[in-house]
Amino acid sequence: MLIVEYNRVWIPNSEEVWQSAEITKNYKPGDRVLHLLLEDGTELNYPVDPASLPPLRNPDILVGENDLTALSYLHEPAVLHNLKVRFVESKLIYTYSGIILVAMNPYKQLPIYGDAIIHAYSGQNMGDMDPHIFAVAEEAYKQMARNNRNQSVIVSGESGAGKTVSARYAMRYFATVSKSNSNAHVEDKVLASNPITEAVGNAKTTRNDNSSRFGKYTEISFDQRHQITGANMRTYLLEKSRVVFQSENERNYHIFYQLCASSLEPEFKHLKLGHAEEFNYTRMGGSTIIEGVDDRADMKETQKTFTLLGLKEDFQRDIFKMLAAILHLGNVQITSVSDEKSSVRPEDKHLNVFCELLDLDNDRVAQWLCHRKIITTSETVIKPMTKLQALNARDALAKKIYSHLFDFIVERINKALHFSGKQHTFIGVLDIYGFETFDVNSFEQFCINYANEKLQQQFNLHVFKLEQEEYMKENIPWTLIDFYDNQPVIDLIEAKMGILELLDEECLFPQGTDENWLQKLYNNFINKNPFFQKPKMSNTSFIIQHFADKVEYKSEGFLEKNRDTVYEVLIDILKNSKFHLCADFFQDHPVSISPFKSSIKVQSARAVVKPPNKHFRTTVGSKFRSSLYLLMETLNATTPHYVRCIKPNDEKLAFEFDSKRVVQQLRACGVLETIRISAQSYPSRWTYIEFFSRYSILMMQHELSLSDKKEICKTVLKRLVQDSNQYQFGRTKIFFRAGQVAYLEKLRSDKLRQACIVIQKNVRSWCQRKKFLRIKQAAVVIQQYFRGQRSVRQAITATALKQTWAAIVIQKFCRGYLIRKLCQLIHVAAIKIQAYVRGFLARKKYQKMLKEHKAVILQKHARAWLARRRFQNIRRFVLNIQLSYRVQRLQKKLEDQNKENHGLLERLTSLASTHASDLDTIQKLELELEKLETQKRASEEKGKKYKEDSEQVNLSVLELQIFFFSTDKMDTLTKQLFTDVQKEERQRIILEKNFQKEKQDYEKEIESLKGEIQALKEEKIKLQYQIQEENILQAGLKMEVGQLKNQAKTIPELQKEIELLQTQKMDVEKLVQSQKREMREKISEVAKQFIESYDVEDVRSRLSTEDLEHLNEDGELWFAYEGLKKATRVLESQFQSQKENYEKEIEALNFKVGHLSQEIIHLQKLFREENDINDSIRLEVSRLTSENMMIPDFKQQISELEKQKMDLETRLQVQAAKMIGKMEEMPNRMHRNLKKESQRRTPEAQTEIHADEKEKPTVTIEEVNNHLKKQREIENDIKSKIKQEASHLTVENMDLEEELDMKDRVIKKLQDQINTLTKTIKKDVPAVSKEYIGMMEYRKEDEARIVQNLILDLKPRGVVVNMIPGLPAHILFMCVRYADYLNDGEMLKSFMSTATHGIKQVIKEHAEDFEMMSFWLSNTCHFLNCLKQYSGEEEFMKHNTPRQNMNCLKHFDLSEYRQILSDLAIRIYHQFITVMENNLQPMIVPGMLEHESLQGISGLKPTGFRKRSSSIDDTDTYTMTSILQQLSYFYSTMCQNGLDQELVKQAVKQLFFLIGAVTLNSLFLRKDMCSCRKGMQIRCDISYLEEWLKEKNLQSSSAKETLEPLCQAAWLLQVKKITDDDAKEISEHCTSLSVVQIVKILNSYTPIDDFEKRVSPSFVRKVQAMLNNREDTPQLMLDTKYLFQVTFPYTPSPHALEMIQIPSSFKLGFLTRV
Repeated sequence: MLIVEYNRVWIPNSEEVWQSAEITKNYKPGDRVLHLLLEDGTELNYPVDPASLPPLRNPDILVGENDLTALSYLHEPAVLHNLKVRFVESKLIYTYSGIILVAMNPYKQLPIYGDAIIHAYSGQNMGDMDPHIFAVAEEAYKQMARNNRNQSVIVSGESGAGKTVSARYAMRYFATVSKSNSNAHVEDKVLASNPITEAVGNAKTTRNDNSSRFGKYTEISFDQRHQITGANMRTYLLEKSRVVFQSENERNYHIFYQLCASSLEPEFKHLKLGHAEEFNYTRMGGSTIIEGVDDRADMKETQKTFTLLGLKEDFQRDIFKMLAAILHLGNVQITSVSDEKSSVRPEDKHLNVFCELLDLDNDRVAQWLCHRKIITTSETVIKPMTKLQALNARDALAKKIYSHLFDFIVERINKALHFSGKQHTFIGVLDIYGFETFDVNSFEQFCINYANEKLQQQFNLHVFKLEQEEYMKENIPWTLIDFYDNQPVIDLIEAKMGILELLDEECLFPQGTDENWLQKLYNNFINKNPFFQKPKMSNTSFIIQHFADKVEYKSEGFLEKNRDTVYEVLIDILKNSKFHLCADFFQDHPVSISPFKSSIKVQSARAVVKPPNKHFRTTVGSKFRSSLYLLMETLNATTPHYVRCIKPNDEKLAFEFDSKRVVQQLRACGVLETIRISAQSYPSRWTYIEFFSRYSILMMQHELSLSDKKEICKTVLKRLVQDSNQYQFGRTKIFFRAGQVAYLEKLRSDKLRQACIVIQKNVRSWCQRKKFLRIKQAAVVIQQYFRGQRSVRQAITATALKQTWAAIVIQKFCRGYLIRKLCQLIHVAAIKIQAYVRGFLARKKYQKMLKEHKAVILQKHARAWLARRRFQNIRRFVLNIQLSYRVQRLQKKLEDQNKENHGLLERLTSLASTHASDLDTIQKLELELEKLETQKRASEEKGKKYKEDSEQVNLSVLELQIFFFSTDKMDTLTKQLFTDVQKEERQRIILEKNFQKEKQDYEKEIESLKGEIQALKEEKIKLQYQIQEENILQAGLKMEVGQLKNQAKTIPELQKEIELLQTQKMDVEKLVQSQKREMREKISEVAKQFIESYDVEDVRSRLSTEDLEHLNEDGELWFAYEGLKKATRVLESQFQSQKENYEKEIEALNFKVGHLSQEIIHLQKLFREENDINDSIRLEVSRLTSENMMIPDFKQQISELEKQKMDLETRLQVQAAKMIGKMEEMPNRMHRNLKKESQRRTPEAQTEIHADEKEKPTVTIEEVNNHLKKQREIENDIKSKIKQEASHLTVENMDLEEELDMKDRVIKKLQDQINTLTKTIKKDVPAVSKEYIGMMEYRKEDEARIVQNLILDLKPRGVVVNMIPGLPAHILFMCVRYADYLNDGEMLKSFMSTATHGIKQVIKEHAEDFEMMSFWLSNTCHFLNCLKQYSGEEEFMKHNTPRQNMNCLKHFDLSEYRQILSDLAIRIYHQFITVMENNLQPMIVPGMLEHESLQGISGLKPTGFRKRSSSIDDTDTYTMTSILQQLSYFYSTMCQNGLDQELVKQAVKQLFFLIGAVTLNSLFLRKDMCSCRKGMQIRCDISYLEEWLKEKNLQSSSAKETLEPLCQAAWLLQVKKITDDDAKEISEHCTSLSVVQIVKILNSYTPIDDFEKRVSPSFVRKVQAMLNNREDTPQLMLDTKYLFQVTFPYTPSPHALEMIQIPSSFKLGFLTRV
């Protein structure tokens, strides 16, 4: 033991159980006193026993660990302190203790149970995340899935500790992670069983507002896919006594209060209930209301869950009737008649309601509630009961009914949760009462503690087994560990002649009493069994030494509760009830409760004795023992997982820690026993890698030089810990005895402290030395100046001053003279230079001005000519545009007019028919009116007659009444007459009313018909006006047609202008060629002159050797040579400048030529368009003339068309003759030009001339070819027009057929001539390529093949290489264009639906293939953009080329299909994001949190049992590099597939949000990651992500902003957290984190080393107070499933459709380009 100075120990304390104290003086063996300093500053001399010294306190670095077994010193005070720090300071309610999860009840709602938390724990290893009930559930689910072995989650604890809530959360976890795809909603039904069982089995106690008063084991069944298929529930030991009795401040079961609260509802009125205070069974505890609980709302929830389970309203009504009957039974008044007799009044209100609800005989129930039947061998005796006995019988009946009702509800729930699927495995959740000890303990506490003894035994064996497996796995010698075995106590209770058997034996005797049974216990066990004791001050109790504590049991009531008897007569009455549910409860052979068998076969431990007759009843104790055997067999056949719920205080205060109560529960629930077993062996276990990483600082240089880290660890440990018994080397881990990790931590902290001291020493010395050198330098400078002043003062005299001044004056004048001389020389030279330079510049300027003047004159004339030409071109262009626009308007008007004409004609015919029918109806109605009027007159006359007759009858009746008044015989006759008169009067009134109604109806009909006639007249007038307007419009259209014909006559003039432009182009080209030739000639002449003028050989021959020598002597030869060189340079520069000027002129001329050619091409296009427009006009006019026979100018139009045809034929002949002449002149002209050029050119330039002449024929041939091509197009157009006109004219006039035939023959002759000409030209000119219009021709039956080859069978990798982005989409659109071109709506609709279905199918088949999803997302977007780009809508045509605008869709509006494609793109995008997230998510936490890329930063700490025995060994370790590589792969694939850049940015933003959210969520749930060093690591990883964004140029994607919460969390981990300024800075800086998240990080902050400090609770409260005003969500976790809204940008395709070609790999040979 390290009982040395400054270490800390734990000493007992009466209030806090344990108290910390620091040792102030080293302890020596044998000392009896330990010198301590308490935390409050008081000194204490603590007496100690050398054999048992106080337990040592763990280092602060180990305090607050997730797992108690990670503590170096394992004992009770260490466990208690660790739980307190986590619960009070860190607000963490869960802690591991080996295989146990300790759960503290916070008495406060915490945001740690949402679906986001469930998903965060799903798939994680148990030790990787903070302790949680979800982690235990995940471990159970994972082991079940991996090992195919059944699992159990055992939840135990005191009442109010949170068992029910923990079990509910575990079941909710299983239901969430194992969601099935079926529509049965199995998971919802399993969870729905909880509110029902809580309503009928939970109640308010003094310790808990929702205390479970029964044990429950729920088996959740799973199939082979590990999805829930059903559930089964077993219950244990329902507290029936609560039905009839509640202690003060307690309530009965919740269901009773829910019924009473809903008594005014219509469906419950027949139960005749009232307020809960009106019934004895609900008001006994004096507390009918729970604060914060709405019983009426809970009743609605209960009914809702009944319905969800399929339990219909009839079933619910029966259940509520039974419950209401129990309440009314409790209010039945039993009065005492005498000391031995009592009675119930038959007219008792509540008795009547009870019998009415259960359909019983009133008198019999009233009789047998106060009497009992005693059957002997000879006779049957009816004996009255006292009031007390009658009350007990009534209460026993109420308990019996409720017990059967509870079992029945559980049975029906099990049936509802039983599904047809086969059970493969199951997970059982056991929610059972913990060890209980009260002031008065009875039979219930005895059974509960007996069950806990059995569970503790099973727990001890399981812990022992796990320890043994761990040792064997690591090849460590197994030493027997002494652990507590409670088998003797279990034998005392359940063995032969044990407590339970003696109790059952005493129950068999009719006269058996509690005192007799207790005496038997005293006789059998006192002084014979050490676990049984007799209290000293009581003769009615006994004590049992349980594993947790001694418990004293009162024997009173044991026999009665064990018998659980109800008198037979009352049972028979209930059996004979006409209410089927009540009668079924008490049948002799009840139906089995469990609807399906458990997968575990359980055999009873002993033979069950069958009762000899019905009087031998099975006792409660024997039933409980049998069910407990079954439970233990089930648990032993599964892998258990333990949850121990702890109640931190009895006052239900949030996060208040009562050490006494917690220690009491820790001892009772087996946590300390686990700690004790672990402490006896090697509790601390490190892997070799963890040890090396943590304690490498303690290693020496020669030890680190070893290659094997395992050997390094062994060497270091042998050196540091001399006692080899303190550790063991396993196969993968090092096992340490208790205290050794603390010792190593002390060595490590000492080494770090020494290193800190050395660093501080060197830094301080460096700072001081720097300061010293600065002071020394300053002193030296001061000394230097001081010494200089002193030496100056000593050296200076009067004579020295005079001499110095004289020398300075002489120097001044001398320097001035020299400078003046130099200045004069420079001045003269500068003037001469300036003169020469100015003259040169003036001459140069003059030459420049002269050239500019000439150029201006040339430019003036050239620009004027160009301006005139441009004006003429613009004028022609405007005229053409006007012409086309007017033609379009005319076509529209004609179409609209035709439509309106047809509509009006149809409408006129319909109106005429309706008008005729209306006239008929009016005539009919007038006839009917006349008939009605005649009928009216007749009826009025009849009415008058009838009135007169009735008045006469009345008078006669009165006379008769008067006459027969005196006689009694005529009374009957008068009465009869009177009734007849009244009947006739009534009928008359009815007839009058009917007549009035019919009259009003006829008048209304007449008025409506008159209104309709008026409306028809008005409509007729309107139609006449419309016909007049249409006639006017037709006249206007005729005028416009005439105008257009006049404008069409100007087309020949335009053609002439085009020919003129072509000739001008030829002239310009000739000019350019001639200028080129002139330039070359000038250059050659200059070169010749230069060579001739400077003949070197001639000069040498003229000069003698003497002259040469003389020249060389004087240097004249050198000067001459230099002059010659200068002259050549000047000439070269002049030639170069001239050459550049000529080249510029040539470029300008070429540009003009190109511009002119473009204008010619444009004019030719306009000419073609005008021809097309004219043709369309002619066709429209001919169609109108054929449709409308009213136009008289038909013959004139025919003559005009004939004239146009003749003009076209003559023009064609002229053009053909011109072409023939040109072709004949062309070779002669070429020959002449060649001859001329060969004569003019010098031999040196012959090669260039030949090259130019070779180029020229090709140019002219190309021009001729183009011209012929245009002529062919014109001829083809003319041919088609002539044929169309001939067909129209033959229909109208048969006389013109012969003439048209003749013209056709002439056209054929001309075509033959043109064909012969083109054949001769084709020999010399290459073939011209076809012109495509961007369509794919296909047949309707080929749609399936297109989809199969282009969509379903296409592989992305074969397309993206060397292909344009979205090639399949473009091909699909070209097919759409073809269907639109054909104006076939059915074909288009079929193709679009087939294509979209194919895309959906390929997405469904490759739902997890990222490349396929990316490829088809890109193609879907391209397809959508093509539909927009070529839709013809102005907003999408802004960036189109003219050719693309020509390719727009003509006939159909595909906006509906655009919406379908947009929805499909959104669906693909969401699936695309899901695939990326699924691939990236497993890398995020290992790469961002667990991997440590920064050198020298290690966050490893000692780990506990959970970390070392994780259910899965991670073999794949991901790093930050893995994340970046995955992101790069995603980015490169998206770019290769041509995904739009904006869409790529949105996808990257979504991925970065996922990275930030998953990392932050994991940080919230991992306390071990909340440290300063981990904050530095996270910030470093974020910088890597930012660099990646910068590298890929994605800064504008807003992805960086999604990481802001993670950045702030990393900053929060690194910042100082001590002062108020720190709290203010945190509240101002952490704007992206919610208050809950900030508080969570501060509470979870964990120091890695001793010199780091924890965040104090007061600081957390300060930050929380500053953030109270902030309004944000109380949610802890970020929603990782959140998706940003996606927008698909419109980007028009730059690719021309006519240029797209289909690769052969697509296998689309059956498609042809149009």
